[in-house]
Amino acid sequence: MPLDVVFLVLVGAAFHATWNALVKSGSDKQLDSSMIALGASVASLCALPFLPMTLPHPEAWPYILASICIHFTYYQLVGAAYRLGDIGLVYPLMRGVAPLIVATTSGSILAETLSPMMYAGVIAISAGVLTLAAEARSGNMKAAGVAILNAFVIAAYTYVDGLGARVAGDPITYTIWICILPPLLLFSFAFFVRGVRPVVDHARRTWRRGLFGGAGSVASYGLALYAMTKAPIAAVAALRETSILFALVISVVFLKERASVWRYIAGGVIALGALIMKLG
Repeated sequence: MPLDVVFLVLVGAAFHATWNALVKSGSDKQLDSSMIALGASVASLCALPFLPMTLPHPEAWPYILASICIHFTYYQLVGAAYRLGDIGLVYPLMRGVAPLIVATTSGSILAETLSPMMYAGVIAISAGVLTLAAEARSGNMKAAGVAILNAFVIAAYTYVDGLGARVAGDPITYTIWICILPPLLLFSFAFFVRGVRPVVDHARRTWRRGLFGGAGSVASYGLALYAMTKAPIAAVAALRETSILFALVISVVFLKERASVWRYIAGGVIALGALIMKLG
């Protein structure tokens, strides 16, 4: 994998860990995840006039519509998982299981072949992430179940968006559009379930967090989709899960959570997996 692609994926991983930490530290996990999506939509609308292409190629729109539905499910499960369990359990499971699903199915779905070194890197990264999940003390079976379910959702949008970005003509334009539209579904659902007033009041209190986290979400996913146009989707999906290293730093430095030696060992395994993938 080219070094510049590795660097971009790692930067995106840092952004991804940051916005997930914002959701976990919020007062209402379900609405906070929707606010992140809204922030991403606002940031995307601001960026739209500056793109080389305003609209992706027509071939990309079926992927965009499918992605909107999948991301609606993803954000709902993110909120539910963080409401049920600790970030030390939920985040590693979501991010660790997903690349294993993609790596083991990409051959039949995409006819992409990974080198033995890349497979070794995928396994190392996933093993490190899952070790972190096993070490988490505050987890429970229900939270783990929701997180694993969301891993399948993550694998689904990885495939859909990886393919969509390749036919869109410009991966950044594709990213912008899949970020603009999901809040329409998310907030329609929130208004129906929670009522208009509570949702609007929450938005007024948390719009700064939503805008900041949403901008990071756009940057994270845009970099990953760009990388998927330059390297195998399964390899990028696995390398992106180095975000757990950044999540570990955030949890210790900013959230003041205690980290055992196993978390540091797992972090080292993840870093080793990223290096193996670069060499492969």
